[in-house]
Amino acid sequence: MEPKKKILFVCIENSNRSQMSQAFAKIHGKDKVEAYSAGSKPSGKINPKAIAAMKELGYDLTQHHSKNLEEVKEFAPFDAVVTMGCGDACPWMPAKKFIDWQIPDPKEMNEDDFRKVRNLIESQVKDLVNQL
Repeated sequence: MEPKKKILFVCIENSNRSQMSQAFAKIHGKDKVEAYSAGSKPSGKINPKAIAAMKELGYDLTQHHSKNLEEVKEFAPFDAVVTMGCGDACPWMPAKKFIDWQIPDPKEMNEDDFRKVRNLIESQVKDLVNQL
């Protein structure tokens, strides 16, 4: 059996985009992927909007917690590191591939726009899992 591919999703607060990305990688990657997430400046909490948006799809995001990059370093090297919106603030992590997704931070968005970002993330994650 082929070893699982390790993916790290990084955004600024690790409370919305990277958390949902990690969840979708677990959903769509099942036994092909090990997914992690972290923030360059973690907020320490998961956004209730992200929890609600994922609950609509049957995923319990309350089992996740917001963490910094130090907490995931032990799992490096990664097969892919996906950054979202942290630009220069995204520190380097050992990885075979670096990918930057231009996904807007949904933190202040209304529910409908938040769902659109969630769905965009799901689509991107599905594509990534299929590429690995």
